[in-house]
Amino acid sequence: MSIGPKIKFWLYIITAFSSMGLQAGFVKDTLLVGVHQDPPFIIKNYEGRFEGLSVDLWDHIANEIDVTYKYVEYSDVIGIIRALDYNELDISINPLANNPQRIDKFEVTQPFYISSIGVAVTTLSRSQFQIFIDNFFSRDFLNIILLLLLILLSFGTILWFVERKQNKHQFRPGVLGLFDGLWWAAVTMTTVGYGDKSPKSNMGKTIAIIWMFTAVIIISSFTATIASTLTVNTLEARITGVEDLKTIEKIGIVGASEGEDFLLQHDMIPYQIYKTPLQALRALARKDINVLVHDKTSMEYLLQTNQLESKAALLPLTFNRQYRSFIMPKSHSYFDEINKLLITQIQKLSWNEVLQKYNLDHE
Repeated sequence: MSIGPKIKFWLYIITAFSSMGLQAGFVKDTLLVGVHQDPPFIIKNYEGRFEGLSVDLWDHIANEIDVTYKYVEYSDVIGIIRALDYNELDISINPLANNPQRIDKFEVTQPFYISSIGVAVTTLSRSQFQIFIDNFFSRDFLNIILLLLLILLSFGTILWFVERKQNKHQFRPGVLGLFDGLWWAAVTMTTVGYGDKSPKSNMGKTIAIIWMFTAVIIISSFTATIASTLTVNTLEARITGVEDLKTIEKIGIVGASEGEDFLLQHDMIPYQIYKTPLQALRALARKDINVLVHDKTSMEYLLQTNQLESKAALLPLTFNRQYRSFIMPKSHSYFDEINKLLITQIQKLSWNEVLQKYNLDHE
């Protein structure tokens, strides 16, 4: 039985598509890898190529699974998360922080680096003598002196009031007597002991004893306060926690970053938002802002590589430990294999060499 022309045509079409399907089965998938510049994890060099800790880690994993890939650059994390949500990307190798929302919505790998939110401030460019002079004529120091004079005048006035009738020669009547009381209180507090003014009445001696013990406590506390006021009074000494940070004016952040989330969580409004951490650090060095809140690892790397350490410094405190991972769309076919290889890679001794390459250590 002969085969009609129409049947031959459809057999040809089916055979052609089957052949194409078989050939397509041997073509490797090209994974779309989302990145945005975030030194030292993702760095774009002068040649337009990507490097950094995350890139080195991904290169090893991609070579192990023998897959081809293509980098897709985004301007911020928000663009990457949106692309992952719409399955426009296969993976993000930026070190995105783990949180319950991302774990529910995406496939999140084992963390490969732990960082935290850090605080950078401007460093001092004035000499110690300039700082001393500025603080000597500051309002804080003036307030301390005025408070001390008020206490001296109070005790001196009380003693003058008691002694003014029985001891008229040493505690004169009128305004001059008030000065006599102030003089006695100052001499007694400083333990100079001229002896030209002394109480004669029993009530006056009782007041004098109370003042002597009180003066010992006051002079010790005032000495420490005055010393700290006249020495360097910097942001490094003032910021020891979140509450101190809330009192600082002109706080800068990088847009769409964990630093911005941190400020919002603690009801703080940023003074200025910058596109990149390097732009923010340069603004800090120019003293356009007083404080920068951002990822500590990123700021530390940029301070070193851009010669900004003389103009800005990191504080020794950190907030919100961040567990950094790769993120993929839900139920991605490559997730289990990539996650397994990532764990294997960071357990190798060579991983420490990769960290040292970018001057990083495990926190």
